[in-house]
Amino acid sequence: MTETNRIEYKRELSDGLEKEVIAFLNYREGGIIYIGIDKEGNTCGLADADGDQLKIKDRLKNNIRPSALGLFDIVSEERDGNNILKIIVASGPEKPYHLKKYGMSEKGCFIRLGSAAEPMPQKMIDELFAKRTRNSISKIKAGRQDLSFSQLKIYYEESGHTLGKAFAKNLELLTEDGAFNYAGYLLADKNNTSIKVAKYSGKTRTDLIESNEYGHECLVKATKQVIDKIAVENRTNTKITAKERQQANLWNPIALREAVINAFVHNDYTNEITPKFEIFADRIEITSAGGLPEGLSKQEFFEGFSVPRNKELMRIFKDLELVEQLGSGIPRILEHYGKESFGFSDNFLRMTFNAKETAVEEGGQIGGVMGGLKGGQIGGQKDAEIDDIKELTHRQKEVLKLIASDNRISRSGIAEVLHINESAIQKHLNNLKNAGFIERVGGTRGYWEINLDKN
Repeated sequence: MTETNRIEYKRELSDGLEKEVIAFLNYREGGIIYIGIDKEGNTCGLADADGDQLKIKDRLKNNIRPSALGLFDIVSEERDGNNILKIIVASGPEKPYHLKKYGMSEKGCFIRLGSAAEPMPQKMIDELFAKRTRNSISKIKAGRQDLSFSQLKIYYEESGHTLGKAFAKNLELLTEDGAFNYAGYLLADKNNTSIKVAKYSGKTRTDLIESNEYGHECLVKATKQVIDKIAVENRTNTKITAKERQQANLWNPIALREAVINAFVHNDYTNEITPKFEIFADRIEITSAGGLPEGLSKQEFFEGFSVPRNKELMRIFKDLELVEQLGSGIPRILEHYGKESFGFSDNFLRMTFNAKETAVEEGGQIGGVMGGLKGGQIGGQKDAEIDDIKELTHRQKEVLKLIASDNRISRSGIAEVLHINESAIQKHLNNLKNAGFIERVGGTRGYWEINLDKN
């Protein structure tokens, strides 16, 4: 591979890194910088990739203005037996980005031209500054300032991080004059942000059978609640033939999870409009406010070019491992659903995922996609196996059935379905783990592994 308008190679970490990053921040497509590969594309490797990674984070945090936090990812990779670093840089929403030392001058601003980072002409600097997005959630002062963040702190602790006293400043939850901004408001323990999940009996909005409201608290918690609710709705669809029973979820769980998170992270909150989630008999619709980011085409959107609308939220969701790396969400959805699943308008983005085929029973009996669950029980072949386990209590069997239906369901998701508190669910989970029926793989972003054949 050779260098292109979106790929830059550097043999080692050098003084010119910030210049290359700024050029990609100012470029409409962003780009990728590889450290440990020479200009000819030969892998040289890095002697101390971990140490270089820490240096890069510190330099990009302190030497670039406006803040680039949430707009870059640093990924360790192994190539040809050598350790290298891959820096993924998104196109920034607050152009022109510049070296803190030199300000918005031709000496401090750069743009990607071909395969090189070139000084930005002063006229372009002035034009970009005039267009700079000022009405972002980081610039808007929160309507209330008596905010607390105990929920956010708990999520960080669960992910192995600790938020210090200056966390609001470090996470960019403050305006320039030190007041809480709208990003802080969305992440606070209490706010007026309402997130709705609606469920209809048919294919239209005429017969609403269930309306769930989340929010009014930390946006991270609301996101997890919506993920869990939709995971519960994504029940197993069964096709029984003369030879075998074939099972599959109505919707691909990986794509669905990515779509929910994408709707929360990239929603335009500046008009106080929140994402909307609707479940129909034949599909799920996920609608977020805000069309395509300025300067991003549909083709670039589908190719995974990232222009984060809310870089503060993106950074926090990445810290909490809800988001993996920049630009990975849409390509992951496209592995399971076509481009026709996305609908664009000037003010909204809607993702529509059609349910898989209805269940077909042996003998030709057809069940609709809304069928399958009776009395809150999870259908499927494993139910009978779980019911036969004598050493489990009735409630433990219910928990195990939910995990069998969705191995990524969270504790809060189980609590919601069974209508009991999370502390009780945790006790059941502990008992199931101690007895060897379940094992957690991969931490907070992981999944449950079930062992029904332990005896």
